[in-house]
Amino acid sequence: MNYRELGKTGMKISELSFGTWAIGGSWGNTNDQESLKALEYAMEQGVNFFDTADVYGDGHSEELLGKATKGKHEEIHIATKFCRAGDIHDPKTYSMEQVSKYTEASLKRLGREQLDLLQIHCPPMEILQDGSVFEVLDKLKVQGKIRAYGVSVETVEEGLLCLENPNVSSLQVIFNLFRQKPLEELFPKAIEKNVGILARVPLASGLLTGKFKVDSQFEADDHRNFNRDGEAFNVGETFAGLEFAKGVELSDELAWIAEGRGNRTQAALKWILQQEAVTSVIPGFRSVAQAEDNLKALDAREYTPEEIDRLAQFYKERVHPEIRGVY
Repeated sequence: MNYRELGKTGMKISELSFGTWAIGGSWGNTNDQESLKALEYAMEQGVNFFDTADVYGDGHSEELLGKATKGKHEEIHIATKFCRAGDIHDPKTYSMEQVSKYTEASLKRLGREQLDLLQIHCPPMEILQDGSVFEVLDKLKVQGKIRAYGVSVETVEEGLLCLENPNVSSLQVIFNLFRQKPLEELFPKAIEKNVGILARVPLASGLLTGKFKVDSQFEADDHRNFNRDGEAFNVGETFAGLEFAKGVELSDELAWIAEGRGNRTQAALKWILQQEAVTSVIPGFRSVAQAEDNLKALDAREYTPEEIDRLAQFYKERVHPEIRGVY
């Protein structure tokens, strides 16, 4: 495992880490015992960073992380998020009083006295433009409740605005072979500002694993069913904003990336790991087998410059015109 400095936080985190939305809920059936085994396995392999949010399973993923990392607070870093338990458009959601309540609730579920990284959870542009929430986070930092803070964003424009704040330590963005737009302007600026990048939805909700067919079905409580066309939240969070059947078609056109790289999952993650601006890629998981599969990306064959150019052209010509929603 390699470790990379997360922006200005002073934390060195595993370049392949894990997001815990899937073990919290909204991805179909979950099994807590299997989730805990997978968390333990990941830590044994050197993973020292996990990303969560207070709304993942209404706090359930935070509780699972609290159990899994008990007694390991010094060596295992956890990032969580806030604001989506309330009205994301209401300024009161970002007040000192409310953010303090969110923070204390997360600390209690995680069994910690300080959050390593607190992220605003995809807030609307007007909240970022107002900027008051950053003053609140600065105060929480002074109080010792949080070590550092960042923002999970939906668009490049939002990310660029956040980079103007000198105290923002990280940006979490949707980034994968189907979502290469951040490479153009956002990532170079993040490097310049020394802001860490956490790459989320790295497998496009599973599309890039190559395991789906056009007629694949998902459970009722799986966002790949209820948010397939953006009915519940930003369409980009599900299948990277691609219409499902088109996504399956485009994924199959990328079958070649698996050659010499194990499988498409490992190949898709390897491409992200090769991007200079990315501090850590955070795929989801629900089992030891999935965690093991993801971690094999670390040893996959690197892409040649010619292959990277081929993938950039593929994105520009075949994928970009098909993406729905703002990004």
